[in-house]
Amino acid sequence: MNANLKWKALFIAAVILICIIGLVGRPVFPPKSWSDLKSNFAQVIKLGLDLQGGTHLILQVQVQEAVSQETDQTLDHLMTQLRDKSIRYEELRKLSDTQILAHNIATDQTGPFRTLVMDQFPGWDIAPAPGEASGYLLTLNATSVANIQQQTMDQAEETIRRRIDALGLTEPLVAPYGQGDNEIIVELPGEGDPNRAKSVIQAGGQLELHLVLDTTAYPSEVAAEAAHGGVMPPNSELVQGKASAAGTSQASGESWYVVDRVPVVTGRDLRSATALRSTKNAGFYDVDFTLSTDAGRRFGPFTEQNIGKQLGIVLEHQLQTAPNINGRIDDTGVIEGRFGEQEANDLALVLRSGALPASIKYLEERTVGPSLGADSIRHGVQASVVSLVVVMIFMVFYYQLSGVNAVVALVLNLVILLAALAYFGAVLTLPGIAGVILTIGMGVDSNVLIFERIREELRAGKAPGSAVDMGFKRAFLTIIDTHVTTVVSALFLGLFGTGPVRGFAITLVIGLLANLFTSVYVSRVIFDWHLAKMPREAALSI
Repeated sequence: MNANLKWKALFIAAVILICIIGLVGRPVFPPKSWSDLKSNFAQVIKLGLDLQGGTHLILQVQVQEAVSQETDQTLDHLMTQLRDKSIRYEELRKLSDTQILAHNIATDQTGPFRTLVMDQFPGWDIAPAPGEASGYLLTLNATSVANIQQQTMDQAEETIRRRIDALGLTEPLVAPYGQGDNEIIVELPGEGDPNRAKSVIQAGGQLELHLVLDTTAYPSEVAAEAAHGGVMPPNSELVQGKASAAGTSQASGESWYVVDRVPVVTGRDLRSATALRSTKNAGFYDVDFTLSTDAGRRFGPFTEQNIGKQLGIVLEHQLQTAPNINGRIDDTGVIEGRFGEQEANDLALVLRSGALPASIKYLEERTVGPSLGADSIRHGVQASVVSLVVVMIFMVFYYQLSGVNAVVALVLNLVILLAALAYFGAVLTLPGIAGVILTIGMGVDSNVLIFERIREELRAGKAPGSAVDMGFKRAFLTIIDTHVTTVVSALFLGLFGTGPVRGFAITLVIGLLANLFTSVYVSRVIFDWHLAKMPREAALSI
């Protein structure tokens, strides 16, 4: 064997060794028993939802809620600005999710009003209100609405991803879904507790701190309105809560509280949250939270101005507790909800990962049981093995000893493919197994192209060495062409597909790249080694 061929053989042996270590040599190295080998292989090859079971969800983010919230905050900010600049008006109210009506602005101050809106609220269009001499209609423009909706989708996706990742699930999928319908797909493969994961996703984490305007616990919304003469106080809203949340005497049943409409702090202002044992309620847990610097600057003056009043801690539109404000509080607080340990930990997780900018609606829910996943694995492996065996028999029968060359290249192709999945941490799905089977077909196609080219050269009277050399050279461009076009198609599937489609694309791309190495490089080295050992006058078995 010449030196060049020896180095090529050593390189192939090194590749095989690296692949074997990647498949069965980790995390226990060196493996000491057959069970270690099986355990290592099971741990490095990650299975997707369809193979190991899990939960598939499609969520729809209610982006219009974020638009409405932006209008509420603008209305509150505008009121503050008008008060600070002493601009008089009769009424300022929200007409819809994207419109605010300023009624009867003082005639000598309409100029400063328009200037204020254009300077401080660039996303809003201002126009005279229909039928009013000094009234104005503020409308959130289409560009701003689109930006808010996109930001809401991005924040919701990132928040859900952080929550799921915090649960330690294996290779979960969180990605946009559909065509502009504000949908997100969530797939939670096997590990962890899917029910707990769903509850964490469902928890909107919408923490808001409101000033309590009336500590009375009303039995219904109607009763609360009746107690205020049928008209709620300006800039107030009703929030459902626990009967004892504000320290009232009502013992049970539904309860409603009157709070300030605009929260002084929201979940987006949180910096951290931790579950701690309650110092007031033995056996229960509280959630301690810390605010951002900017929120602390708002919260300090607010609490200082409202000492002696109650601050409502509203989670998921429900009043959890309403402690008294005994002094200035800058950046820390406690949610006292008589939580269990797991409930408190989950709530802290939700708050740490960030509040959802809008609520979510479940459009589709599908659960794949572990037994169904096991059936998929068994049938997929059976299909792969049967296809591989049939191909091997055909190649050996049709191409004789050269068919053995093709068989070795095919087996090494599969080993490299699985090792690459293991090293890259890619997930093997049922469509991924289909990609493996397709890779076998592409591998055979490459070998057939090369072998037929070699046969043509032999029929033309060339010597075996020259025939092999010309066969590989002439088939090479055709092989590259077929592989490149398929890889490009698979890359588009990987870029724009989700879940199983992406799994198919990843497996196919890796398999095609491995096939180029085995069918062109490894197969050529085997031919060269065989030709070096073969007597000069002998015919090539092909």
